[in-house]
Amino acid sequence: MEDRKLLCINRRPGDCPLRNADELSGWQATRVDDASSASALIATGEFQVGIALIHDLEEALWFQHIEELFARASGIEWVAIVAPGLLENDAVRDFIAGHFLDFHTLPVQLERLLFSLGHTGGMASLLPVTEQLYEQGNIIGTSAEIQALVSDIDKIAGVDVPVLITGETGTGKELSAKEIHCKSDRQAGPFVAVNCAELPPTLIHAELFGYEKGAFTGARKRKIGYLEQAGGGTIFLDEIGDLPIDLQMLLLRFLHEKTIRRVGGVDDIPVDARVIAATHVDLPAAVREGRFREDLIHRLDVLRIHVPELRERKADITTLANHFFKRFSAEAGRNVRGFSRAAQQAMQQYHWPGNVRELMNRIRRALVMCDGRMITANDLGITRKLSLARGADLETLEQARLRAERGAINAALQHADGSALQAADHLGISRATFYRLLEKHGLTASSRLKNTDDAIPSDAGNSNALSA
Repeated sequence: MEDRKLLCINRRPGDCPLRNADELSGWQATRVDDASSASALIATGEFQVGIALIHDLEEALWFQHIEELFARASGIEWVAIVAPGLLENDAVRDFIAGHFLDFHTLPVQLERLLFSLGHTGGMASLLPVTEQLYEQGNIIGTSAEIQALVSDIDKIAGVDVPVLITGETGTGKELSAKEIHCKSDRQAGPFVAVNCAELPPTLIHAELFGYEKGAFTGARKRKIGYLEQAGGGTIFLDEIGDLPIDLQMLLLRFLHEKTIRRVGGVDDIPVDARVIAATHVDLPAAVREGRFREDLIHRLDVLRIHVPELRERKADITTLANHFFKRFSAEAGRNVRGFSRAAQQAMQQYHWPGNVRELMNRIRRALVMCDGRMITANDLGITRKLSLARGADLETLEQARLRAERGAINAALQHADGSALQAADHLGISRATFYRLLEKHGLTASSRLKNTDDAIPSDAGNSNALSA
């Protein structure tokens, strides 16, 4: 059996109680004496167990200084070997309790240590490891939906035309735009992100196109706008549906002529910037309502990608949750080890209306607020929301009975090809009763319901049974 790999951090290479590697039967030990070397080796993912040798208080303080290394390390558990006197220090005790699965005091009892390493390795094998699948590390996930998204990005990144990104708020539209930029021939140029919904209507013209000195009160010097700043690169216009209608014409002109004119200026300035726009609203509906120009849609929507909602890619929830846990655990400064089983189940059941952004914020908040060693569903704040959602899905007994009654009538009509007499015979009721039921449900003898599961109004009145 091949030896398992063990990482040993020891700031005193010449003073190691584990000098003889042969003593560590079944383990291949790699020794380092600084944090950067340890971090580089951890990043390879080859180590499941690490040992930290802490000889005195000075070293204990050094290890606490690099505690982010322990918090961010994915798929690895740690064992501490400490001088016995150090355990009298409260700070050292808290540090070991928060970051190590086990500890040993010097001098090391080899048999006990080997048993501890085996147990620690087994626990490490149960740890979820964040899968960061793509080179830029911007898009994280294993689901078919995310792989399709990345495939689409790869296809359009090299085609230097405008792109429209659709998707709900919080799905990661800006992240997708950055990925397009990073994989395009413009990757060396700037990436300028602008949220059209956040810019005041009175300033958005000047912010996008810039202005000349003296163009208006307070314009003491020339300002280069966002479009001009993006020259040679990409400008990302988020929430493009909120761009005022008068500025839509100016953006259309820029897309057509690749020039801009600053506020108060007289010269047309050539700007070479790729436009990526994003929206969570229905732009065709906005056109019908007079809020958006149809010709601008045609200019922006040359290539399109859709970023899926989190509820449509539930296979990625655990991966994303672990990613955010490792990302924010160090800043929280809490000794939290992960998510409880109930919390993981709750995350899978929750609807996530705020998508990935909501997941990130809830985990970040839970890391600060939780009192235990594991994050619970209550810490995430989704227990009550799940209860309310389940309650909203339930229907009363009367609603269920009416739904079944209506479905039976529709099925009978379908079977009898609209004949009331044959439908009544099929249901085993009189034709008079059948007509009363038709009237109650607002049907006619020739009715065809497109969906027998149409919702029954909550205020539906009492009714007679089919057998009446």
